[in-house]
This record gives sequence, C-alpha cells and structure tokens, in this order.
Amino acid sequence: MSVRQNKFARRAQDRQQGKQLVARDAPPSVEEQLTRLEDDIRRLKVEFDIYFNGGTKRPPYDTKGRVETLIKRLGDERGFNFAQRYHYNSLVARYTAFRDLWRRTILEREEGRTHAPTRVNGASTAALAAINAGGPSVAFVCADARADVPTIKSLYDALVDAKRLCGEPTDNFTFSQFHRLVVAKTETLKERLGCDRVRFSVAVENGQVSFKAKAEK
Repeated sequence: MSVRQNKFARRAQDRQQGKQLVARDAPPSVEEQLTRLEDDIRRLKVEFDIYFNGGTKRPPYDTKGRVETLIKRLGDERGFNFAQRYHYNSLVARYTAFRDLWRRTILEREEGRTHAPTRVNGASTAALAAINAGGPSVAFVCADARADVPTIKSLYDALVDAKRLCGEPTDNFTFSQFHRLVVAKTETLKERLGCDRVRFSVAVENGQVSFKAKAEK
C-alpha cells in the first residue's frame, strides 16, 4: 500500500473510532430513559415484595431513591412527544400507587396491626389488607389505542400486577389479547359517545380487580 493510501486508511479509521466514541458518550434518549424507568419500577416492586415477605430486613430505599431521581429528571424533560408524555405519566401514576401501598403496609407493620407476612395465592396478606383499605386506583388516558402501545403496555402491567396481588390467574392473559380488547373498547366508546379519548382505570375493590373504561372529551 502506498504512503498516500495508508494515510487515507488511517484517517478513515480515526473517523470511525471518533464516531464510536461519540456514540458511547451520547446521553440516553428519552425512549431509553422511559424504558429504564419502567424496568426500575418493576425491579423496585419485586424488592418490596421480597421485603414484605421477610426476605430482607430493610426496605429497598436505595432503589426507591434512584427511581424517584429518574422520575424527577424526566419530569423536567421538554422534548417529550405526545406518546412519550403519556407513557411517562402512566409510569408515574403506577409508581405513585405502589408507593402509597408500600407506605401504608410499612405503617401498619410499625404500628403492630399486621403479623409477619404470609402468602395467599402469590400475594402477601399485609399487602392485600393495605390495598383493600381504600386501595390505589391507577388511570390511563388513551386517544389512539392502536398506535399508543406504551400507554396500553403500562395499563396492561398495572392490571397484571393487580391480578397477581389478588391471586387472579394471569397465565393466559397475554398483552396482544389485551391490546385487541382495549382497541375494540376504545373505538366503540369513541363512536358511541363521540369522545376524543378514553380513560381506563385499574383498582382493587374488596379483594377483586376492577377494570373500567369511560369517555373523556
């Protein structure tokens, strides 16, 4: 290879290495941060479940702090599009519901109103007692159920969590099946009531999961 060709080859290699360094140093995108937040909330829920069932002696406050820091950082984000904003709001609503449940359960344990946690159909009796006492309700608003997959996925996750907490089966409850159900319900309500959006809510009432949909203009 000539000196000139070798020089061009080195320059091309340097440019490629420079691009790789920039890619590695680039901050995570909004979608990547939302995915991380969703994963961290799921991980935090598992860690609290382990704590309430006697697997650890201390609540996972370090993980909780990281989740809340990420929520605050994303809350200051100005580059959200419509779907990302709904995804973020649904994740925050989900986390808030869990946080209130954990707070009530810890308070009951500190006040001696619950015994050592036991398992009932995969859920702790302490958690069931807390959620039944005015348990959390999580709402998700959707304008286009076909396209707004992140919001429907967050709704699905909240519903599955509630079902598991109440001991209801989820093995045959797939996301694709649920997505089709929500699309059909959304289009029916929008056509029948002339609304622009549909509000779906997940709650636990008397130990049973409540899933409702209503028009929102």
